[in-house]
Amino acid sequence: MTSIAANRSAPEERLVNLVVALMATEQGLTKDTILHSVAGYREQGDSGASKDALEKMFERDKENLRRLGVPIETIGDFADPDDLREARYRVPTAEYSLPNDISFTPAEIALLNLAGGVWGQSSMSDNARSALRKIRALGNNVDEPIIGYAPRISLREPSFAKIQDAIESARVVRFAYLKPGERTARTRRMVPLALVEYEARWHVHGIDLDADAERTFLLARIAGSVEVTRATFDAALREGAGTRALRGLEDVAARNEAILEVHPGTEAALRLSRRGIRDDRGIRIHFVDVDVFADELASFGPEVRVIEPARLRNAVITRLRATLLLHGGAA
Repeated sequence: MTSIAANRSAPEERLVNLVVALMATEQGLTKDTILHSVAGYREQGDSGASKDALEKMFERDKENLRRLGVPIETIGDFADPDDLREARYRVPTAEYSLPNDISFTPAEIALLNLAGGVWGQSSMSDNARSALRKIRALGNNVDEPIIGYAPRISLREPSFAKIQDAIESARVVRFAYLKPGERTARTRRMVPLALVEYEARWHVHGIDLDADAERTFLLARIAGSVEVTRATFDAALREGAGTRALRGLEDVAARNEAILEVHPGTEAALRLSRRGIRDDRGIRIHFVDVDVFADELASFGPEVRVIEPARLRNAVITRLRATLLLHGGAA
């Protein structure tokens, strides 16, 4: 669980935050605005990093992004373009435009983004990375600041690769799974039919052989390694499994709604407001797993407060108290 205290973002996340922030502005952002607003720099400053250190970090990040093919434009003073003391930086959106005769449906864009996430960066050419950036920019009409946004989809779940191989080779898997509220993981035997991403988390959908029913498991709850057995299954069972899994997750989320009070201008507001609907009580967000959602909300610390439901509020409070005790405070 993420601590209440400000954490240092991974360099990759900071770079993504910077790119998104520079794409979200037409006029450009000054260095001071970036260092004080963009997640990654802001946390470093709050942790005591000097302005000189932050500026050097920003310069390194700019060069790294340019080497990756991200066109960062520097805009000097209009009266004196060579005066860069108050320079502004942006990523020209024209660099992310595809030719007019190329278009994609929403489903095609989703598949291309998924493929881009699965590919390792080391296996992609510069041209492929440039094309992927343009695809991801389709339909991104930014009309509000999105500084601090960073994608949470991750392929770093240790079980992902083995389950993917098992699906492709039509083999049964075995793994230990820790259900919410249980302290001991139980062994599951499963016919894995599809890997799906929902709420920025990966799930495996298939047939639970012990329950003799279709089930969807959260990869983050798999304890230990996944065993790919020699037992095989009919590959035709994979047909439509992903659609069924997503429909099931959407049904669960429809039954679970949270009302959150979020401080404006914070990272919590930037992340959560894009997933929910705002009304006079706060932000309404549907969720699948109360424990996983509580982990996420607790990571924002004082930036967010759960109004309802009570079980989610209590779960967040439990995590915050545990964090406080871990750091020597009184609950």
